[in-house]
Amino acid sequence: MAIIIDENTKAIVQGITGYQGSFHAKRMLDYGTNIVGGVTPGKGGMEVHGIPVFNTVKEAVEETSANASVIFVPPAFASDAVFEAVDSGIEVVVCITEGIPVHDELKLYWKVREKNAVLIGPNCPGIISPGKSHLGIMPYEIFKEGSVGIVSRSGTLTYQIAYNLTNFGIGQSTVVGIGGDRIIGSDFIDILKKFEKDDQTEIVVLVGEIGGADEENAAEFIASEMSKPVVGYIAGITAPPGKRMGHAGAIIEGGKGTAESKIKALEKAGVRVGRTPFEVAEIVRDLYKK
Repeated sequence: MAIIIDENTKAIVQGITGYQGSFHAKRMLDYGTNIVGGVTPGKGGMEVHGIPVFNTVKEAVEETSANASVIFVPPAFASDAVFEAVDSGIEVVVCITEGIPVHDELKLYWKVREKNAVLIGPNCPGIISPGKSHLGIMPYEIFKEGSVGIVSRSGTLTYQIAYNLTNFGIGQSTVVGIGGDRIIGSDFIDILKKFEKDDQTEIVVLVGEIGGADEENAAEFIASEMSKPVVGYIAGITAPPGKRMGHAGAIIEGGKGTAESKIKALEKAGVRVGRTPFEVAEIVRDLYKK
């Protein structure tokens, strides 16, 4: 099994006629993802890489029975794209778009919850269940099917840790990039709950960063609800207070959200925290040897 997406997922690409949508639709197709359609208003009837294009998500769902969508729509229109997807019955929405206004993110957060759908992102690299399906922009060549679940706020650190694991011969069940914005659809706890229930996942890697309290909240959940071992990594140990480090949500304010406080909370919850991405992979390898 895997979480959120698998070989039975039927996906559409919203914004498929744009450069990014077209480019990544081709890559996802090449990986074997079941891309059944694309959506761009006013361009229905076209084909992109042999994929039929529809004017609306509703048309695409009616014609293809799609149950997932990956969004490559400019920031000003991305929240409307998410709304359209969930109103059309799409169950899983992966929003790659960066730069969506916070107020729009707040509205789409509640909309997705109201519809009982799953939103990954915005501003994320997507999700991959190696060997089954990939929705997003990840460099899928570095992943290998296996039993480590990864949930991360950082795309590049996700790639580095997965690459290190794969080089050790350790594969991944599902890898989820939840995004680095302040308001995201699925947080650490949402994904940890799914990994805890997933038969394929034996060990979970949590990749956090400075800013906010999501990692501290996740630590409380791990201590009380997780039976599977969790390995952690927190980016931004040397970040100075008041300086944002890459992501909109990665800023230390009022002395809160520091790497030290997050590492302390995770270790108190029994999480072994690596100080480098390579050390994280070494800890996972050690856990498998026991």
